[in-house]
Amino acid sequence: MIQDSPYSKRGWDVPVMSVSALAPRRSRYALVVPVINEGDRIRRQLAETFKQGHADLCDVLVADGGSTDGSLDSEFLESVNVRALLTKTGPGKLSAQLRCAYAYALEEGYQGIITIDGNGKDSVESIPAFVAALDEGIDYAQASRFIRGGRGINTPLSRLLAIRLLHAPVLSLAGRRWLTDTTQGFRAYSARYLLDARVQPFRDVFMRYELLAYLTARAGQLGYRVREIPTTRSYPAHEPAPTKIGGFKAHLDLVSVLWKTLKGEFHPHASGT
Repeated sequence: MIQDSPYSKRGWDVPVMSVSALAPRRSRYALVVPVINEGDRIRRQLAETFKQGHADLCDVLVADGGSTDGSLDSEFLESVNVRALLTKTGPGKLSAQLRCAYAYALEEGYQGIITIDGNGKDSVESIPAFVAALDEGIDYAQASRFIRGGRGINTPLSRLLAIRLLHAPVLSLAGRRWLTDTTQGFRAYSARYLLDARVQPFRDVFMRYELLAYLTARAGQLGYRVREIPTTRSYPAHEPAPTKIGGFKAHLDLVSVLWKTLKGEFHPHASGT
């Protein structure tokens, strides 16, 4: 089913997407997995999530950016208890995919959303910790490989330096709360945070990677409950790192996003804070 603008009544800018609902809602929380052409990595990750029983803790929503590799066929997705496949057909990259999935999840009545990248780098065994954080009333939970209990395996030196010396300090300053691992997409948000009129994540300004940085900072700015959760992030030892961020322009865009977040340029108009 193609959805043209089902969220206009809420005033949300949500890219056009197709929705393939494979099962009814079963949980209070949604696990959003953004992907594009992840091949065997996403199949292994979804299979492991199912094997460990996490698909019983939260409904799995795959947010596809337009994969063409055949990794997301419906028979496989049903076999690993995926609840829905949401395929973005409108413009934009990661932030647009997330807006599709978050809008769908909130419209479906989920009380919280957990997000984990679909490239197999993150520890799916940590998913129950994010569920527990939402149960305890945490509004923004962020994965960290750097706090006690977390591990970073084969992290490229350039990425390690960028996180520790630039990304985390800037977003910690913007959000008025110290965070150690702000580039990770493994995180959770409460519905009340995402639906706060001072947040408004469903805007077309969020197209590439802006939404992750903005939501990281905005939670602290508005006084929401924030927690870091120890996780393991593992990069392959003898092959290129699975990432969609590459090249000088992409890294320059990330620096620009940090600067705009620090200056508050993504705040909704008349937000009051």
